[in-house]
Order: sequence, then C-alpha cells, then structure tokens
Amino acid sequence: MKNQHTNTCRYIASVLFSVLFLSFCNAALAQVQPTPADTVKSAKMKSLQLKQQTNLQEAELARQYDIADLFKDIFHPKRKPDSVFKKPSGITIIPNIASNPSIGSQIGIKAVAGRKFGNDPNTLLSVAATSASITTKGIIYFYINHNIYTPGNAWNFQGSLVVAKTVSPDFGLGIAEPNNGSADDQTLANAARKGRALHSLYFNLREKVYKEVQKNLFVGAGVSFDIRSKIEDKNSAGATPYSIYNERHGFDNDHYRSNGLLFNVQYTTRDNQNRAYKGIYADAGFRINQTWMASSKNSVQFITDFRKYFSLSSSHPEHVIALWNWGSYLISGNVPYLELAGTAKDGAFRSGRGYVTQYFKGTQYNYSEAEYRFPITRNKFLSGVAFFNLQTANDEAGTQIFKVWQPGAGGGLRVLFNKATRTNLCLDYAWGKYGARGFFLGLNEAF
Repeated sequence: MKNQHTNTCRYIASVLFSVLFLSFCNAALAQVQPTPADTVKSAKMKSLQLKQQTNLQEAELARQYDIADLFKDIFHPKRKPDSVFKKPSGITIIPNIASNPSIGSQIGIKAVAGRKFGNDPNTLLSVAATSASITTKGIIYFYINHNIYTPGNAWNFQGSLVVAKTVSPDFGLGIAEPNNGSADDQTLANAARKGRALHSLYFNLREKVYKEVQKNLFVGAGVSFDIRSKIEDKNSAGATPYSIYNERHGFDNDHYRSNGLLFNVQYTTRDNQNRAYKGIYADAGFRINQTWMASSKNSVQFITDFRKYFSLSSSHPEHVIALWNWGSYLISGNVPYLELAGTAKDGAFRSGRGYVTQYFKGTQYNYSEAEYRFPITRNKFLSGVAFFNLQTANDEAGTQIFKVWQPGAGGGLRVLFNKATRTNLCLDYAWGKYGARGFFLGLNEAF
C-alpha cells in the first residue's frame, strides 16, 4: 500500500509540474511586447495571413467529400456545382444505430454540431451532441453534452446531462489478478472474469466553467451529481463483487449518490475538438464528493487526461499518430462501486476498446492508448485507424497499480460525415484478453 501511494504521489507531482511548466512558458513569452509601429504592421500582416489561411481551408474543404456530397450525387446527380464555395453546415443528424458488447444492438437518433463563435479565427471549435436510444439489453438512454468556447477563448463551458435506464456489466474489482485470500477476496477479484449485470436507473448532471488565464491555459471549477437508484442484480445469488464491496465500504445495495465539486486546470492547443491533426490537450483536477451535497460518502479523487497529436505530413495532415493517457486516483474516502474508475469510464466513455464498460476497475486506475490514423481515398471520404491500448488498476487483495497490465488492440474504418467539423462515422473492431472482443460504432474519434 505504501508503494502504491508513493507511485500515485509521484504521478500527481509530475502532472502538476507539467502544468506549471506550461504556465511559466506562456508567461515568459508574454513578456515581449511590440512597439506601436510594429503593432500596426503586425496587424496588417496577420490580417493577410488569416485571409490566405481561410482561402486555403476553403479550398481544402472543397476537395474533400462527405456524406452530404454523397447525398447530392445520389438525389441531384445533374446539379451543377456552385460557382461560389459554400461552407458545409456544422450540424449532423443521423440514425443512432450501433452495436458493442456493453449495450448490445442499439437504435435511436443522434445529432452532433460544431461551430466557432465570434470573429476571432483563434477561437476553438465548440461542439455539442445529443442522442436518444433504446437497446436490445433493455437500456433506454438520453444524453446531451457540450464543450463551448466563447469568442477569443475567454471562457470554456463543459457539461452533460444523462437520464437512463441502464444495464451495467460487472466483471469484478481490479485487473483480473488471482489471489490466495478469503472467498470474498477471490469473488471480488473475479480472476476468471465471470460476467454479471446490474440493472438500475441513472441520472447525471455535470457542468464545469473554465477561464483562460494565459494563452491556451484555463482554470475551472464545477459540480457533478451522479445518482443511481433501483440497483438490482437479477441473475446472481449469494455474494457478488458488488455486494461484497458495498458491505466493506458502507454503501447500500439498491441506491447511492456521488455528488461533488470539481476543480481543474486545462491546457489545449488542439486544432480541432472532434479530430485533431496536431496539438496537445491536458486536463488535471480534483473531484471532491461531499455528504453536505447529499453524496453517500466523502471522497477525494485526482483525475488526469493527456492527449498529444503528431501530424506526419504537411501535404496530407490526416496522417496522425495520436497518444492518450487517462487516470483516476482515489486519495481519500470511498467511491460507489459503479463510479469507480475503469474501462470506458472516461468523460466520453470511449476508452478500452476491446472490452465492455468497467471490465477492469479500481480505486487507482491508469489507461494508455496509441492510434495511427490515415486517409484511404484521395478525397478523404474514407480513412482508417489502427490502435493499441493498455490498462492497469489496483485491487483489494494487494495488487498495486502499474504491476499488472491488460492489453487491447484493433482497427477501424472512418467515413467522413461532415467535413466542416471533421466529424467521422467510426466503425471499429477490437480484441482483448479472456475472449473479450467486439464491434464499436460511434461518431467522432475515441480521443
């Protein structure tokens, strides 16, 4: 346990050092101030460069081919192309047909949108999405989320609302490491990965507000309410990982609330929120659950999210190596079983392709992924990806985080749905251990 806390503290220290380093670099660069004459000249040069950049972007979009272009060719094959370039709409509405091991087969409707607010060309793209669906596993799900940047990136608003009747897969606590402990310890670890399912009603409301304090550097705060009721394991008798965990940590079996405050630091230079070709995204912060906010237990978690994108070609920037690391570390208190960090428990529920949601989980959890993205057709209508990921977590029988790693890998096809916002339809097939595998379908990249 001592080594586990030491590893976690070292990781937290390295994260905070990275954030402070980025802040100091930006502050140092800000010290060089131009003279008034230079400012006028610089403004004219900047205006010319921005105009040239806009023309190049429009020319590049005109060369690309998306679903809207396909529909035009099918339903209006004889229509002459417009003499003036018209920027495609930033809104995409499609049937929400999907299939993966976590949800079964799904049908519904989904809409995604993206646009830049104001006239400042440096303002980051704002995105939003909403969906309503039903699945063959009895899941009824509605959500709406947003990531909005005000003109000039002065403020960033991130939030989501989820209302659902869910079926949550349960494969035990930890990283599937066998142990010689008590019967309860072995049941909780579930080294054989015997699957169970927990039915429940779920409500989540989350909102964070960030303020830009230096170029690309934001500090923020917010709240999150996670409420689950009518929790039931309909097909299991006797002790289960869920019931053992609740007994040990003082949670009720049929309901819980995980409500708390959020404090974050974010640094971003991504060129697009949906599908970045270059840049960095880093977010680190604390979640502090409080009983005075009606949370079942107090707790403090440290959560990190780091992403880096390398474009391999200036003429074909879609050739990208993308790297991702996401982690969550319980510092004090207790977190409800279904709110533990684990597979696909990141903000967008896209990590751990190859496994179902929370296949691995723990109070200490770390996830890493590398993905190669490449165009297939010259008009960028089709592209592909290949990815590899690793997960590690602790358990309650002595296994420490970073001791055992579980791999996943796969590949996928991308169909360009909206070239204005770089929205892709993503079709992935991935494999994991213990016979885990599945087809994953969604809009926009996993990260």
